[in-house]
Amino acid sequence: MRPSDPAQLIERLQAAGMDRVQLALVPLLDSPAVWGDVGERLRAAGIAIQSGMLAPRGEDYASIPRIRETGGVRPDATWPDNLKLAMGVARAAATLGIRLVTLHAGFIPHDRADPLWGRMIDRLRTVIDLFAEEAIDIAFESGQESAACLIEALRALERPRAGVNFDPANMLLYGAGDPLEGFRAMKPWVRQMHAKDATPSGQPDVWGRETPVGVGAVPWKPLMAEVATLPDGVAVVIEREGGECRVQEVASARAFLQPML
Repeated sequence: MRPSDPAQLIERLQAAGMDRVQLALVPLLDSPAVWGDVGERLRAAGIAIQSGMLAPRGEDYASIPRIRETGGVRPDATWPDNLKLAMGVARAAATLGIRLVTLHAGFIPHDRADPLWGRMIDRLRTVIDLFAEEAIDIAFESGQESAACLIEALRALERPRAGVNFDPANMLLYGAGDPLEGFRAMKPWVRQMHAKDATPSGQPDVWGRETPVGVGAVPWKPLMAEVATLPDGVAVVIEREGGECRVQEVASARAFLQPML
């Protein structure tokens, strides 16, 4: 929604017909004078916070190779700052009563023999445990690695509070596999789903293209049939990261998806 302050966020949510939101939490730490009372203002407007989002510092989405090097907890250079950031976000989420926070783990190596694999698992455990101290679950967003790779990492973490924020479009954008097959494989770990659409590039390490929901290559009907079998409380959160008509496209995504739920 790209709001400049809570009032604009509320205005845009209401224009899109939404009464729930996944709230970006880093602005609460970076700009407390602007965002410090967002929880109270959302409640007053009748808008619930479905979950929170932690955007690690230093991430660069200029290209797939660039985000592979800079994303999530992977880079050594940003890990100390991101650990401190996670601590602050966990406290902010607890204050707001949020029980689920999502983030990109960063590209997890496919080879367990890679020294980076073990280092990332240790860092992810640290982040999960920070949030667990506040009784908050963590969900790692899908797409930056294959479903099999993320599942292997989740099993190795041995943390029941860790799951997946499934994003079908990301699997297409990153060229990480078929979204429907990925969802079926990750289904036991899915804690939330992003409703986002895209078309793949068909080329290694070249971004696909995000589209409005229903316009891209995500197989929505069979996917939503799978989503309907998830436990109550697992939300489908509309996400639109591109384009200049986001309010209208969030509203149209809602209208497109509701009959399938």
